[in-house]
Amino acid sequence: MSVNNFTEPKFLVGPILRVLNRVRRQYIQNPVSTLHTLCNDVVCKMFRNQYDTDVTTWSPAGRLFQVEYAMEAVKQGSAAIGLRSKSHVVLACVNKANSELSSHQKKIFKVDDHVGVAIAGLTADGRVLSRYMRNECINYFYTYESQLPVGRLVVQLADKAQVCTQRSWKRPYGVGLLVGGLDESGAHLYYNCPSGNYFEYQAFAIGSRSQAAKTYLERKFVSFMASSRENLIKDALFALRETLQGEKLTSSACTIAVVGVGEAFHILDQETVQALINEFEIAGEEAAAPDQAGVDEPSAADDQAAPVDQSAAPMDM
Repeated sequence: MSVNNFTEPKFLVGPILRVLNRVRRQYIQNPVSTLHTLCNDVVCKMFRNQYDTDVTTWSPAGRLFQVEYAMEAVKQGSAAIGLRSKSHVVLACVNKANSELSSHQKKIFKVDDHVGVAIAGLTADGRVLSRYMRNECINYFYTYESQLPVGRLVVQLADKAQVCTQRSWKRPYGVGLLVGGLDESGAHLYYNCPSGNYFEYQAFAIGSRSQAAKTYLERKFVSFMASSRENLIKDALFALRETLQGEKLTSSACTIAVVGVGEAFHILDQETVQALINEFEIAGEEAAAPDQAGVDEPSAADDQAAPVDQSAAPMDM
């Protein structure tokens, strides 16, 4: 078959008819919504490149593509997780190295004794913003002789990020920050977005493969407020393991930081993290052993009387 045959109309009739039939069915069900969707798709695909060269230019669909690109950079970064209880906040991140010959980049930064950040995205932008937060805490303490409230620090950080979405000579910061801290009103966990938005969370995960960690946190978050420090670290490690997709969790592959009542913000050393990982894994095996011991082994007659359903889902571990 020659290459020129692919340009003949008969090779295009089938796909075109299928698309037209699908559009026709959607139009019959909801004509207004279908036309609106088609117009948006056509406009975005035809003119996207005309509206993404400047952060201050709106697209016809009401979008700022440069801001969306910065938010996409956060999704490409290594995973970072944050959890909080009434008295503690735990930050955790995955350590990724560019090659076997290089070390990993630091993803958790101490801002003050009562607050720290975990980042996902462009690490250079994260260092600049953490230095800005550190300066704000120092200036506030010098002026008022008290620690800067976490909520006020997050608002100042969000305002700084928002300015970059309104200046044509600037670009948005390509990093997302999980800000965890403790002040007079209790423990707090915030997420700062490159768009300038900020949200307070009970638990949250950002970065690549973070959806698996979010699923775990959504199942467990009800018990976080009453959790102890050790249980909070345990849940952080389990959520972090979900982002590794089968890879073994070790102390060299992750970083854990804690701040709480009577405990200044600090990063746990590798020996402590590895001991916690080993302890949690042993506890899981010991919990599974009594359950297996209490179950009678099936006899040959039982096997013949009740065949095993191969399609049944295995038990959750």
